[in-house]
Amino acid sequence: MNKKLVALSGGAALVLALSGCGGGDDGDKKVNDWAKSVCDEVQPQLKKIQGANASIQAASDEQDTKKLQQTDSKAFQQISESYAALAKAVQKAGAPPVDNGEQTQKQAVKELNATSGAYNDLKTTVDKLETSDKSKFAEGLKGVADDLDKLSTSGDNALKQLQEGKVGTAMSKQPGCQKPKTGATSPT
Repeated sequence: MNKKLVALSGGAALVLALSGCGGGDDGDKKVNDWAKSVCDEVQPQLKKIQGANASIQAASDEQDTKKLQQTDSKAFQQISESYAALAKAVQKAGAPPVDNGEQTQKQAVKELNATSGAYNDLKTTVDKLETSDKSKFAEGLKGVADDLDKLSTSGDNALKQLQEGKVGTAMSKQPGCQKPKTGATSPT
């Protein structure tokens, strides 16, 4: 009943960890320092997002609609809080020391906050789903999954611009911006 949610929820969150795998030796200490200041804040948030996605996945075969609702609601809340924390990390780091850095930072913060708000909206939607009728609940989850699909795309776009050029290369070198190690493989 919940498999589509699992497949979609990880996409936007892990873009930050997987992007910017460019080569080259940029040697720009300011850019590397900026990337480190952001990436040091990123890793704990990515782990929280992965944990939330794992809880959704673990509950995907749950037949008790109330338990499934609670799990999804809590996961969306965690993801929302993590995106808000990512926005704060980018805001706190200041503009990256590259051309159009201030504009890039403002746009990334705006879109990360919007993604946080959208996950909070999904939590609210899930909280309002009728759990006593499994078919109505499943139909409601389908609507959530459709919203999540759109959200995944906008979340991906929010981070792509931040990770272009020297900034992306510098971020890809930081341990905090690399995909957290887990024992489980992700379906995304």
